[in-house]
Amino acid sequence: MVHPPTCCKSSGEPCTCAAQAKCSCGQNEALNCNCEKASTENRIAGARCSCRMRPAKECNCERSAEENNVTGDACACGLRKADSCTCEKNPSAGLRDGEIDFTTTK
Repeated sequence: MVHPPTCCKSSGEPCTCAAQAKCSCGQNEALNCNCEKASTENRIAGARCSCRMRPAKECNCERSAEENNVTGDACACGLRKADSCTCEKNPSAGLRDGEIDFTTTK
């Protein structure tokens, strides 16, 4: 399991919330949906939850109560707390070392 830099685990252990994240239909792991929602469920765009497996405010792991509720200062997009922004407006939330963005290549 990939350990996103924004994951709830900061000790380098496997990302528990990413392992628990499911497609909104609940049948498959997040980003591996094969139901009628697959075209939107398997797309990564915009603000994401901490594990980056689900859209912001649509977290469905054990941290959903915290992840889906923004109190206090919000980030630029308004979907995450100011200190945990995961959208494209956060310069440090882009590609990680070794990642290649194939979505913009032709």
